Amino acid sequence: MASVTVFVPRDAAALSLGAEEVAQAIAAEADARKIDITIVRNGTRGMVWLEPLVEVALSNGRVGYGPVSASDVRSLFDADFLQGGRHALNVGPVEKIPYFATQQRLTFARVGVTDPVSLEDYIAHDGYQGLMRSLSLGPADIIKEVTDSGLRGRGGAAFPTGIKWKTVADAPADQKYVTCNADEGDSGTFADRMLMEGDPFCLIEGMTIAAIAVGATEGYIYLRCEYPHAHRALNAAIEAAYAEDYLGDNIRGSGKQFSLAVRLGAGAYICGEETSMLESLEGKRGEIRPRPPLPAIKGLFGRPTIVNNVMSLASVPIILQKGGEFHKHFGVGRSRGTLTVQLGGNIKRGGLIEKAFGVTLREILYDYGGGSATGRPIRAVQVGGPLGAYLPESQFDTPLDYEAFANIQAMLGHGGIVAFDDTVDMAQMARYAMEFCAIESCGKCTPCRIGSTRGVEVMDRVISGQNREFHLTLVEELCDTMLNGSLCGLGGLVPYPVQSAMRHFRADFLK
Repeated sequence: MASVTVFVPRDAAALSLGAEEVAQAIAAEADARKIDITIVRNGTRGMVWLEPLVEVALSNGRVGYGPVSASDVRSLFDADFLQGGRHALNVGPVEKIPYFATQQRLTFARVGVTDPVSLEDYIAHDGYQGLMRSLSLGPADIIKEVTDSGLRGRGGAAFPTGIKWKTVADAPADQKYVTCNADEGDSGTFADRMLMEGDPFCLIEGMTIAAIAVGATEGYIYLRCEYPHAHRALNAAIEAAYAEDYLGDNIRGSGKQFSLAVRLGAGAYICGEETSMLESLEGKRGEIRPRPPLPAIKGLFGRPTIVNNVMSLASVPIILQKGGEFHKHFGVGRSRGTLTVQLGGNIKRGGLIEKAFGVTLREILYDYGGGSATGRPIRAVQVGGPLGAYLPESQFDTPLDYEAFANIQAMLGHGGIVAFDDTVDMAQMARYAMEFCAIESCGKCTPCRIGSTRGVEVMDRVISGQNREFHLTLVEELCDTMLNGSLCGLGGLVPYPVQSAMRHFRADFLK
């Protein structure tokens, strides 16, 4: 019998659920039965409730089994799972699972499909086509494709990527940089980690295209130290890219050069802000820089610098491969392309969903998430990380669109969605937002440093019933000061969760 390929994920979530033990058990059982198999350690498909999801490559596609534990392996072999045999854990053809089949995967097209650190596998699945096309275009033409695509930063500000790149390209300097902010610190977010662990070449290719577009020759991925699996995958992929001249002094014989390295941060939330990240990259304490000047003019070591996050840069290869108009075809209004939604919290089917902008929050929560894990009504969701607004059920029909969320005083941010059932105490959640800011503040500006600390104290008085109306008014005034006086989005966005909780769930502050 010909060797059968079995896929066992190496993603951190799958590993935490026993994927390593499953892979070892499969290898040992196949050896004991003298069956020739090839085990590929892929990324995750994003269906976390099925992890570890073991896939078997058959002539008509890949069949999945999950969630698999090491103790299930023997029965899988007994059921002839290598030929797609029937078993209680058989979930059928993976790409026909409803959660997965209705997605629109552009950025995550290869995640869960390929061997993440195999350059050969990456190229076989359309990898580096965007870069090769870029090498035949001029820098201005590359930037035009990105601009025409409608790509906006997949972080908090949603700034148009093409404008940022053009600013760097037009800035005169003898040295320019491309930096990737991979300091994914928002609660409920994991898309960056999944991409870096499951398809690191995609990020590397996107950064290389960006460098060619603006004339940069050096790049850095600023990665939080809590992501050791992503760190290993990135370093292995970078080494392979150098070996085949996709990085280095003469990229694929074009005469273009770009060097790339990973730098580890200590996990400070504030370093998710671009200027704090640059300070940390320079070896300094992670603190906000006043702006102007913008990093695009005076960034890393005082030179013009692209600062994009992982999802922004990972969107670039397919834009250059298929053209800006292809990417612009997805989405609604000024929100073009796809959003990688990360669904977590009190939810039955958590995981990653990549859909074109315009899908509603309700569709994500119920069609994909299946409702709450407890079976109780979902009372609130927080969208956009710990500084995102809390949305009530009456706003669940809001489409995932930057402007639609701005209209309801909310933000999409990095696409993290955390669900809460009707047992949640929203006064405590508002207090937590202030406490989070107090802990994570860099201390540079008074509204954030002092405001958040005073905010915790005032919230404690509200919760304990001390002159509630007076103190709730004080919270509102404090939020106004933080919103308008903070140097960056940490202090400036804390009012979103606090005020939304007070606005939509007022009863929790008065009980």
